[in-house]
Amino acid sequence: MSKYKIIATFFVLLMAASCSKDFIELTPRGTVLESNFYKTEAELFQGLVAAYDPLGFATNFTMKMGLLNAASDDTHAGGSDASDQPNWVAYDKFTLDPNVGPQAGLWSKNYTGIYRANLVIEKAEGNVTGLTADKKARYIAEAKFLRAYYYFDLVRWFGNVPLLTVAPSADAIYKQTQSTPTQVYAQIEKDLKEAIGTPQLPETVGVDELGRITKGATKALLGKVILFQNNNTRMGEAATLLEEVITSGNYTLERNFADIFKPDNKFGKESVFEIYHSGNRKGDWGMGIDGNEGNKDVQFCGMRDFVGADYGNGWSFCPVSQDLVDVLRNDPRFAATVIDGKALKNAGASYSAGYQNTDYFIKKYAPLASFKAVSGEPALNWGYNYKEIRLADVLLMAAEAFNRSSNDGKAQTYLNRVRARVNLPAKASAGAALLDDIYAERRLELATEGVRFWDLIRTNKAATVLQNQGFKANKHELLPLPQSEIDIMQGSFKQNQGY
Repeated sequence: MSKYKIIATFFVLLMAASCSKDFIELTPRGTVLESNFYKTEAELFQGLVAAYDPLGFATNFTMKMGLLNAASDDTHAGGSDASDQPNWVAYDKFTLDPNVGPQAGLWSKNYTGIYRANLVIEKAEGNVTGLTADKKARYIAEAKFLRAYYYFDLVRWFGNVPLLTVAPSADAIYKQTQSTPTQVYAQIEKDLKEAIGTPQLPETVGVDELGRITKGATKALLGKVILFQNNNTRMGEAATLLEEVITSGNYTLERNFADIFKPDNKFGKESVFEIYHSGNRKGDWGMGIDGNEGNKDVQFCGMRDFVGADYGNGWSFCPVSQDLVDVLRNDPRFAATVIDGKALKNAGASYSAGYQNTDYFIKKYAPLASFKAVSGEPALNWGYNYKEIRLADVLLMAAEAFNRSSNDGKAQTYLNRVRARVNLPAKASAGAALLDDIYAERRLELATEGVRFWDLIRTNKAATVLQNQGFKANKHELLPLPQSEIDIMQGSFKQNQGY
């Protein structure tokens, strides 16, 4: 994958338009323009790599995992003080408004990805020198997966969003309208089903292609999309897709739970869909946040001013909540999930207490001193991949889907595979009690991985669980649309309810 990232960095500079302040500023700037690019297979491939690149963007420090942790009951926002990252604090305390919150960065980076994916799909249908039928089919399938992925984030965060399946012309920019979630989900499913049905999309990839989309990742994402829509009549469909991933033979659980998150265990045997980051970019602040390839969540969640063994310095975001500590304390996964800061202090270490400090920190993506970048700005160059979908998540999604489609036998089987990995006894519950066990296991297994908030939203539990954080039903399920988009579209975009 390193080859793809190197090419992407160059290509991003050429296609800078889609990194601009809003998605409708689409005219490319630079020496190579869209109108005279994409003439060869190599150029089309560079365009595909550029469509992958926003997966790792941190536009305005809007990192997906960290923000979702802060919005959930797994962690608080943290930082040095309440003014450190106001957008994070606003999501944590649900004091969001159209101008304050993470919405502008999330909107921008996802529409950046959509714009680039649309270009790949469009240009692949043209006269591209050296493009074989097989490569064309694979590139289009990958671009459709990426477009679906970006839209899945957008529809969950914003609800009614513009649905663009082609790059709009200049005269169409200000004529965009919002599509309903039903329409957006239909397009997401269409893209993923067409990608799954593409024979050239591989089941697995070689070491020189790690990070590229596979059929298993596409089926897992489609199963997740169906599950999120919360329609019990479709649970059998989701169960079938997820079970195909499980039984493919391409993925197995790591024997040791902690090994999943070792920074040097990239694309491990449990990884179904993983977002690449590199510590070799030698990036600095002059390159901008998105110009660096490191995982910014790692720097954010580390202990501030840390002095001691094992860990590097961080910025004290996402301190783990006491609630999660209490739930996890007697679970075998605790030590691989949570850093006990008090225990470190008792052993002679020190760190500065940040905002909302609990003395508990995220372990899964903690900045380890041995993986600190040796060149460039260390804070921007943590080469930790983000495990977007891993097999344990697929097993638990399948368990839920089978339970909700009245097959408790298979639901128990898949739930207990996850528990057996950490030597926990099997569950023999059924019906609603089994579903509760599955949800409880998801929190324990996937804690601090950015999954909990979406689980609370899709199961309609957010208003109850997050009420002490300020969450209000029928409002905070969605972010507000960025005020800049409302202003630019001169009233044609409707703001979300309550904002």
